[in-house]
Amino acid sequence: MDEIINKVAQSGLETIDLENYFPKGETVIFDMKDYLFMGMILKEKDFRAAMQSLDWEQFRGKNVGLVCTADAVIPLWAYMLVMTNLEPVAAFAAFGDADFIYKTLYLKNLSTIDVASFTDKRIVIKGCGDKRVGEVAYAEITRLLRPVAKSIMYGEACSSVPVYKKKA
Repeated sequence: MDEIINKVAQSGLETIDLENYFPKGETVIFDMKDYLFMGMILKEKDFRAAMQSLDWEQFRGKNVGLVCTADAVIPLWAYMLVMTNLEPVAAFAAFGDADFIYKTLYLKNLSTIDVASFTDKRIVIKGCGDKRVGEVAYAEITRLLRPVAKSIMYGEACSSVPVYKKKA
């Protein structure tokens, strides 16, 4: 009886599952409009008082997007004031909506990859999974690995789509 040979295992392909770098934690939005007079005007004294009395612990360990959904002119120092209160308690905080926070955290997580460990390797970027990874992660992993990889493919080891192959 012939021995079954796993050609995929012998191929030397390295698989990267982008789900392993998926942003963790809950993302919430801090909307400046909630602290504006009539939802439109920032009164410095009232705004500072509201920031002082706000329970910042509600943001502990969360990813926070700082936005203003009102069509209002907000002085730049106001965003700075909010951030000085968010930074000590939030897991991550930045100016932007939930999608921006997701993309920023994904890029941050991907930046931790030891790119040098993939030098001259044949890499498959896993294509299907339980989470919606998104274009930003696929574009970023390609940008990171292209300078060092021998080849980059998308999909599964048994049926991958070639994306890049280093010229000899």
